[in-house]
Amino acid sequence: MAQDSSINHKLLKDIGISLLICALPVLSILIYYQVNQQPIARSVPAPLPKFIEASVPYFEYLKTWGVLFLMVAIGLLEFFSGLYEQKWNGNEKKIDIASLVFIIVIAPAFVYLFSAKALPFLLSGLENSYSWIPFWNGVFLIAIADDLTQYWYHRLHHQIPALWRFHRTHHAAPYMGIAMATRQNFIYTVFFSQFYLVATLVYLGLGLPVLFVTVFKSIVVLSAHSSIPWDKPFYKYKILHPIAWVLERLISTPATHHAHHADTTDDGVGYYKGNFGNMFFIWDLIFGTGIITRQYPASYGIKSYKSEEWYAQLLWPILKSTREGSELAKNGPEVEE
Repeated sequence: MAQDSSINHKLLKDIGISLLICALPVLSILIYYQVNQQPIARSVPAPLPKFIEASVPYFEYLKTWGVLFLMVAIGLLEFFSGLYEQKWNGNEKKIDIASLVFIIVIAPAFVYLFSAKALPFLLSGLENSYSWIPFWNGVFLIAIADDLTQYWYHRLHHQIPALWRFHRTHHAAPYMGIAMATRQNFIYTVFFSQFYLVATLVYLGLGLPVLFVTVFKSIVVLSAHSSIPWDKPFYKYKILHPIAWVLERLISTPATHHAHHADTTDDGVGYYKGNFGNMFFIWDLIFGTGIITRQYPASYGIKSYKSEEWYAQLLWPILKSTREGSELAKNGPEVEE
């Protein structure tokens, strides 16, 4: 009971800190107008910096096709380099490919319905009502609201047993790479908090800041899941150590995120009990859920993995596994650590 009380106390404390952090972008907007001695003109859209306006078409391309092309290019490089170590078998391929198709083709339909039907009803008369917020203030607001919300969505799926099975599919992969970056149970994806938060911010008039943050975040998250250790040179060469120190504390790197996907914590490198940050690793430092070792785990996945059928991993609890002793089976065992 004492341990449960301690955990609940930490959760409440961390939630309180999160609310204070979310207030920072609002404060930055007020400071901006105060410093520039401008009245807040809510009826006038904020002007864009010229170089941002010129780069909009490129970011739109990156969001639609560029990031997908990057995924395919890195995926092919990983595959032909043998970085999956023959672990990408038929069952795993079905899970990874189906997840990618779902998030590219089907999930956007839910977001579209939310944007076209729900938001005009829930936020009637508020469309583009926040377009007056200056671009960089909007970027600051979205970067915090989007990524901090996802940190909590991710963390709670690890710390609440009833939610773990919905996220288990992502961690079941016994390898790391672009192929499994979008690998998730479909229900986890449908209720993914970021989709609806981002759609709401676009509806309110923050579409361009959302575009820029989304592209940057996609690149960071994909590179953190990749089996290409692009951060190793920063650890190897002493002259780059100051950059490494900043990078690994600010954003998710392959080393910090690979640790989150390790199948054990006994080696002092793996840390699936933390390192929950997606774009920003700084949340893990603030809430004490992070570990930085600059090393890579020897193996990935979960110890309780029984190579459950692809359909059970994607559609549990609608479809269940027939594997005896599986957490995804009918009347399966309690969630293991």
